[in-house]
Amino acid sequence: MRLSALLTMPELRLEAVTGHDELDRVIRWVVTTDLLDPSRYLSGGELVLTGLVWRRDPSDSEVFVRALAKAGVSGLAAWDLHAGNIPDDLVEACRRHRMPLLRVPEEVAFATVTETVVRHLSTARAADLAAVLDRHRQLVEGLTEGAGLDPVLELVGRDLGMRCWVITSTGRVVAGSHDLPAGVDPASLARVFLTTPRLPHRLAGPDVSLFPVAPDTTSRVVDWMIACEGDWEEWPAERRALTAELAAIVALERARLDDRLSVEGRLAQELVRLIVQAAGTDEILPRLELTGLDVRATFVAVAAAARGGTLRPGELRTLLREILPVRPVVGLLDDEAIALLPVDRDHDLAGDVHQTLQSLSPGLADSGLAVGVSDIVEAGELRGAVEEARYARRLAEGRTDPVCVVGHDELATHVLLLASVPDDVRHMFRVRLLDPLRTYDEVHKADLIRTLETFLQNSGSWTRCAEQLHLHVNSVRYRIQRIEELTGRNLSRLEDRVDFFLALRLG
Repeated sequence: MRLSALLTMPELRLEAVTGHDELDRVIRWVVTTDLLDPSRYLSGGELVLTGLVWRRDPSDSEVFVRALAKAGVSGLAAWDLHAGNIPDDLVEACRRHRMPLLRVPEEVAFATVTETVVRHLSTARAADLAAVLDRHRQLVEGLTEGAGLDPVLELVGRDLGMRCWVITSTGRVVAGSHDLPAGVDPASLARVFLTTPRLPHRLAGPDVSLFPVAPDTTSRVVDWMIACEGDWEEWPAERRALTAELAAIVALERARLDDRLSVEGRLAQELVRLIVQAAGTDEILPRLELTGLDVRATFVAVAAAARGGTLRPGELRTLLREILPVRPVVGLLDDEAIALLPVDRDHDLAGDVHQTLQSLSPGLADSGLAVGVSDIVEAGELRGAVEEARYARRLAEGRTDPVCVVGHDELATHVLLLASVPDDVRHMFRVRLLDPLRTYDEVHKADLIRTLETFLQNSGSWTRCAEQLHLHVNSVRYRIQRIEELTGRNLSRLEDRVDFFLALRLG
């Protein structure tokens, strides 16, 4: 739309004051401002509307118009309601900078001009809105907290008539300015998002197109998607560019909600570390309160790891936050994510997690995701709960299912027993049995600990142990003899084998 077209609109009654030879300039958008230097919010091609609130003396006109010219503004429309005119210094500044200046009649509101221009803009509106969203994204990048995505989606829906929604891979609607179209279910959209080979993708039924938010950096199973009304293959290039800009804004909001670098995230990481290191309750409980959890509540621990390598530790952390019913405290231990969350005594969390993961199974097929869920415990028993969850996770890893969840009810009795033993007793028991072997291994590189563990796993079979370790049977016999000499135990006795088995589990 060109400036000259504005002068032909009877409802506006605009008049050209100066710049008559520049009226063929194209208008890309309309901006109303009262800032003396609004250039940071301009990207070029705008029609700027101003009521001259910024003008304190004649020299301000030069500053204002120079900023508009430098930003590539197409034209300026102005009126000083209080003075009842356009000052000569503004007219002269527009002449110097070849800035077309239009007079807005006193009885015509700036809102009327804006609505009229926007209504007449056609496909170029998409490109203009992309520029607006780009500026919005730049502003969001500089903020520690955002206002959420709803205002952005409302802007897209209002100015383009393109309704959009942000949805997680589990079917949770994060944001949207309208209800989803009839017959469109967020869970169904999530299934399509996880299973379709290529994105963007248009649904075969209702005209809804799906876009990933961060396809190059995030596994689809923990990514968000943008669902937009319409067939993306029929959109002009400007509208496609707008969805890319919208995805960038959504990615920023998603990153903002990730608290790994926040105080809350660091407290969560420290809490999990202290629990695993067997810190006392006098250290754990205050930190539990600092994360926002009630020490009087009952808790469940959840451990997750992906042996397939398709999910990075940080993505495991995001996955736990998404699939657990209450926002958990999550920390990372190498390739394992540990979550703590308050639950009621009768809550079947393992069943809930299993059901949710089944809905995500198309996106987790190659992940080898293993999840362990502990029993419900008091705050003072979190150490045992975490160990129980980690053991359940290791048990899940040994199964062939692509995605496996093991709850506390499937655990062996000895795991529950070990989880309830005081930490100092556990430590003493482990040290007395295994420290002589660890010390010998460090000095002689003898691999006695690994030999002991393999020997017990194979129920004391010399042959199977030798085959698994790729050793001669006599070498295994020599190592077992050395273990017995260092510890004073006899591995042919069941009770000594049980002691070693428990000590290894404690380690």
